[in-house]
Amino acid sequence: MTTLEQATPDGNRGGASPATAAERIASLDLIRGVAVLGILAANIVGFGMPWSAYSWPTAFLTGHDATSDWLWVAQFVLVDGKMRGLFTLLFGAGMALFMERAWARGDGLGLQARRLAILLVFGLIHFFLIWRGDILVLYSVAGFAAMFFLRMTAGKLLTLGLIGYVVGALFFSLTLGSTYFITETAFGQAEGMGEARAAVDAAQQQELDENASEIPIMQDGSYGDIVSHTFAEHAADPINIILFMVLETVPLMLIGMAFYRLGWFDPGGEVGRRRMWGWGLLIVGTVLNVLLALWVKDGGFSYWGTQAATSAFAMLPRLPMILGLALLLAIYGSTATGWLAQRLSAAGRVAFTNYIGTSVLMMLVFHPWAGGLWGDLTRPQLYLVVLFGWAVMLAWSTPWLARFRYGPLEWLWRCLTYGRLFPLRR
Repeated sequence: MTTLEQATPDGNRGGASPATAAERIASLDLIRGVAVLGILAANIVGFGMPWSAYSWPTAFLTGHDATSDWLWVAQFVLVDGKMRGLFTLLFGAGMALFMERAWARGDGLGLQARRLAILLVFGLIHFFLIWRGDILVLYSVAGFAAMFFLRMTAGKLLTLGLIGYVVGALFFSLTLGSTYFITETAFGQAEGMGEARAAVDAAQQQELDENASEIPIMQDGSYGDIVSHTFAEHAADPINIILFMVLETVPLMLIGMAFYRLGWFDPGGEVGRRRMWGWGLLIVGTVLNVLLALWVKDGGFSYWGTQAATSAFAMLPRLPMILGLALLLAIYGSTATGWLAQRLSAAGRVAFTNYIGTSVLMMLVFHPWAGGLWGDLTRPQLYLVVLFGWAVMLAWSTPWLARFRYGPLEWLWRCLTYGRLFPLRR
């Protein structure tokens, strides 16, 4: 039992030509490489500035001029949420691929559960000891939820994922988005809204106070000071992140499973139709995101305006961009054979190591006991650090894979999952 049609409950490849496992993995690797590089661009402000600065330019310690304002717009439109969404689709596809092989060997969901539990441990280590912008804990918990949908047909997975995502987006718009209307529109000035306004103002002040308390630690503290602060003040953050983002993450994983089952990550098939859908979704999503970003900019980057736009209002416009990017990268990536494509594919094959390794690298760049650049760089300068991180990822991944079968953390994860040592050297 080796083919997808035999190994999974749904053999419909959605019009795509049959692809070997190696071809499917190669296609996923290149998309994953684009995503892991993009995630660094999405996270760079969180690495080098107070957390509020991720969405709120006023929190930049170096100021935020007109050029930086437009760079915020560019990041909001092209990067924020899109790379994470793309990576989440791929995580769902990876779960489907993993179980395809597990079922072919006669293994069950227990192996997937073990794999996700080990990922949870990696994520907690990453969060508490390296960088608290971790997403692996969320992926582990969301993966446990998504795991129980793996035997659904591709059509049901796609439908359920899309409905779940839209429901989540509407929920966030009604809850998190309401903070904008309470603080910055006539709605919040109406009689009886005083308590709500006070609660929202208190939440903002709490966030700003937390930023202020972290500044001396991030500028002058030791590694131990930073870790101690994380344990003392942010131990509950992984749970909060799960509660906050699971309504986005689980649906995207289901959509990623559906894309994989339908063959939309495969080379070949009905390329023309997928290309048309890919460009259509990407263009529509981009236009909507541009309008939303300009609305935030025209509003002066208010605190709750940026928060609501980033965390709530952008969810629906973000989805067509994520899906369009996935379709187009699968099409163009499967035929790209140049130097950059090879390097991106290699970076994608060791994406787990690159994700954690990038956090370590950024820690060495920004922490006061190392590079000491935290809080010192403007937004354009932060993007120069992104280019440095990209160069490192593209430089080491290919020569490493020429000598070894897996990335270091990929190998460790695999050995722990199966409970045995796998050969690392080629």
